[in-house]
Amino acid sequence: QLLEAKASLSLAQTRHALQLQQAKAQMNNMVPKKQFEQLQISLREEQCKGQQLQENLHQQAEQTRKQLVRTQEEYERLLQAAVEQAEGLEHNLRSAEAVLAERAAQLKDVQAQLFRNKLLIEDLREESREFAMALQAAELKQKSSEEKNQLLEKQASALKQLIGKITPASLS
Repeated sequence: QLLEAKASLSLAQTRHALQLQQAKAQMNNMVPKKQFEQLQISLREEQCKGQQLQENLHQQAEQTRKQLVRTQEEYERLLQAAVEQAEGLEHNLRSAEAVLAERAAQLKDVQAQLFRNKLLIEDLREESREFAMALQAAELKQKSSEEKNQLLEKQASALKQLIGKITPASLS
């Protein structure tokens, strides 16, 4: 029994020594308490910093979102103004085109009237030439008639003189 007890004791001592070695090895791998506390403090500080950064990031994201909303609203306002301006310009263009079309029609009418007037002027010139020739012919006839008339007057005067000479002699 004593040998058994010795053997059990020896086995227990060996186990205890092995456990002691393992505990020492674990302790060597462990961080000292002071360092552990510093690491915990650092961890908390880093967590606070991380939370602050996350809050800052959230605030920046919210500000960016608000800025994007404002930018979008401004863009839509500018786009609406540009659309209205384009519609106004399009209306002005249509009005100008209508005025130009009306003026073009008026110009065509004036051009047609000028062409008719030109034809009338040419007709009047032709009639004027014909009238001038007819006037020349009439003047020539009048001259000829005047010359004949003068000749007849001379003949009538000579005839009167002759009758005046003949009549007193035939009466006597």
